[in-house]
Amino acid sequence: MPAGACRRGPVRAIQAGMRAVVQRVSRAAVRVEGRTVGEIGPGLLVLLGVAAGDGEPEARWMADKLGALRIFEDREGKMNLSVADARGGLLVVSQFTLLADTRKGNRPSFVDAAPPEPASALYEKVCALLREKELPVAQGVFRAHMEVDLVNDGPVTIVLDSPKAP
Repeated sequence: MPAGACRRGPVRAIQAGMRAVVQRVSRAAVRVEGRTVGEIGPGLLVLLGVAAGDGEPEARWMADKLGALRIFEDREGKMNLSVADARGGLLVVSQFTLLADTRKGNRPSFVDAAPPEPASALYEKVCALLREKELPVAQGVFRAHMEVDLVNDGPVTIVLDSPKAP
């Protein structure tokens, strides 16, 4: 059988969708050029990567998942509460490097990351959708060099990959 094939046909690479690294935090802040541009107390720090080909379905899925993700402890110590239930905030920081492909060589490839214009629009869309859920949202600055400080609570870190719309 030829390389890259299987009994059902050629092996296709799985196309990446929007990706988020979500950390439950006691507090988090992001600075640009020494100035704090976004900060939260208890809540979620969301590092968000937008993939090439992503659109509103992926943005909506991500905002819905972030708003409903139950990773805060209830009175019994079980992860049963969403960020809204816990009265927390979200700090959303754009991070295209989450789409890095490091399978070949030692230099990451970013071909799966969306170009800046559509990525910025979808990053803003996710933040707007979260605000529509009446969640407090702070943001970083798209394409800026940022310094992110956080206190990971738990630690709890979750990776979310949106399904790719057909």
